[in-house]
Amino acid sequence: MSDSGANSPDPERVISGAAQPDDDNLDLSLRPRRLAEFVGQAQVKDNLGIGIQAAKLRGEPLDHIILYGPPGLGKTTLAHIIAQEMAVNIKVTSGPAVERAGDMAAILTALQPDDILFIDEIHRLNRVVEEVLYSAMEDFFLSWMVGKGLAARNINLRINPFTLIGATTRFSLISAPLRDRFGSVFRLDYYETADMELVVRRSAGILGVEADAEGIVEVAARSRGTPRIANRLLKRTRDYALVVADNRVTGPVARDALNRLRVDGLGLDESDHRLLTSIIDKFNGGPVGLETLSASLSEDSDTVMEVWEPYLMQLGFLERTPRGRVTTRRAHQYLGRPWKGLTEADDQGRLDGF
Repeated sequence: MSDSGANSPDPERVISGAAQPDDDNLDLSLRPRRLAEFVGQAQVKDNLGIGIQAAKLRGEPLDHIILYGPPGLGKTTLAHIIAQEMAVNIKVTSGPAVERAGDMAAILTALQPDDILFIDEIHRLNRVVEEVLYSAMEDFFLSWMVGKGLAARNINLRINPFTLIGATTRFSLISAPLRDRFGSVFRLDYYETADMELVVRRSAGILGVEADAEGIVEVAARSRGTPRIANRLLKRTRDYALVVADNRVTGPVARDALNRLRVDGLGLDESDHRLLTSIIDKFNGGPVGLETLSASLSEDSDTVMEVWEPYLMQLGFLERTPRGRVTTRRAHQYLGRPWKGLTEADDQGRLDGF
């Protein structure tokens, strides 16, 4: 289960949801082929299943779809599953790769009837390229200008019906005119613990890893609710078990392997600990502004906001308030730091947080 994230920030962390160079072959081998094999995201699966069945009964292409959410949750995998279920071809590209309107026109004219065009990082499409999609998505018709000045002319061309699937981690950055042309929008959320255990167990079976229940639970618990991370940690644990534990992943073996990678019991690494302890030690638990926090960590503010903070907020360790970032009682307890509580003003800010 994977989605592309090559251009996502902070990809070198072992617990990063962004794709890493050695993930490609692993992702392909572990990727489910059918909707029934896809673990988790029950509501998304149910709605997609109904849409696919209805489209096949009508003999029409699916409505255009946006899949959004954190990296590593399976957006690319779902796009390939949809193509498999619809028995059509899929053309894969990314927003930054389509630089000119002519490039998009060439892609669209090459599509066969009912094919799927999958655009990863669709929020990064050039606006000129994006405008080519408007008439194509609505009426399966291309209309664009070529040339300049007096030599400029309008080209109109009918194209085959198709389904556009766009994937993004930044839904808010998709322009309103493009967003309005999608018939279905699905958000993928971090996976529940039980689903993560199913993911790890399935991957272990495919990879031929001998793992007991305790070992599977240990890997799943540290995978941050993200299948790509689970598969990566399972691979690292498998390598460790092969060298030092007779090729068997047990609970103690998994704990030792992942502790060596400095991934703790909740999937937090050194960067996560550094962010939390920085707020606690340098700013008395907050509130602290994003730019100030980023400067104290010597990290880009976008990386802190988009990559570091979401999972900490999911755990309830960090809150964003109008006055800045605040660590929670739960974070202090987990790190073994004294909790000084919030003033009445801080508490009101937390309740009104964004």
